[in-house]
Amino acid sequence: MAGNDKRRGAVRKSSTKKGMVVGSGGQRKKGLEGKGPTPKAENRYNHPAKRKADARKQAQQQREKQRKVAESTGELVAGRNPVLECIRSGVPASVLYAAHGIDTDDRVSESVRLAADQGISVVEVARTELDRMTSNAVHQGLALRIPPYEYSDPADLLTTAWNSGMPPLIVALDGVTDPRNLGAVVRSAAAFGAHGVLLPQRRSAGMTAVAWRSSAGTAARIPVAKTNNLNRTLKDFKSDGLMAVGLDADADITSDELELATDPIVVVVGSEGRGLARLTRQHCDQTVSIPMASGVESLNASVAAGVVMAEVARRRRQS
Repeated sequence: MAGNDKRRGAVRKSSTKKGMVVGSGGQRKKGLEGKGPTPKAENRYNHPAKRKADARKQAQQQREKQRKVAESTGELVAGRNPVLECIRSGVPASVLYAAHGIDTDDRVSESVRLAADQGISVVEVARTELDRMTSNAVHQGLALRIPPYEYSDPADLLTTAWNSGMPPLIVALDGVTDPRNLGAVVRSAAAFGAHGVLLPQRRSAGMTAVAWRSSAGTAARIPVAKTNNLNRTLKDFKSDGLMAVGLDADADITSDELELATDPIVVVVGSEGRGLARLTRQHCDQTVSIPMASGVESLNASVAAGVVMAEVARRRRQS
């Protein structure tokens, strides 16, 4: 039948009935949401900038590890002249390293002979190993291992001073960062009868090989102590009967007028540049300057300390 859309056997589908519809589960909407700001290049996975940042971090960690190892094992002095100077000065050393096939001269022969006399082990190593140990420094075939310095406790300085039978004399350094100045102060302290030297833990030179050489071996005869808080230790010293005398260019009295010299005192020496810190100056019972000719710049820390300690020793001899 023409025009009749009904056919026998045909199944007519409803245009309104829906079957199961598979939805996005909201993922399509989430996909359109922003993911925040773009991370920095050094924070993106496998980005060249991140690889460089990771390499820098790893190198920094390696340097920190090497620093901690060096602190625990001591100091390595490299070079023929520095090594010979250390051995001559009586710097306490544990091992003298000499490269295989080293060209022997007078410095090498004397270093080996003095090391043997002082009971220092002499060890031959490959030059490549010596390069590694010294971080490719110019070692000239010689290196000297110096163990860490054994610092005293500040309380031990007081005990040693009071047991000496003399009025205690202690030298405290406030921010002296040059090891040569530290060694010179230690040498003056030993020469003028001081009972010890006190150093702050931070912002201060330590008893390195340079300081040992500058002390001319006297560091073995006078104790050096470290403190985490210099001002607190000064306060403790004062509670124990010592007077704190600070070296200051703007002081009210000069070393010629230092009447406290014969009393138990701790002489406080400031840094090479700024002198005494403000808080340290406040903990001093008296400040003293050194009389000098007009037009002359101030003395460095070690010389100033030596002048004042010499005056203290003179007054004590006359008392």
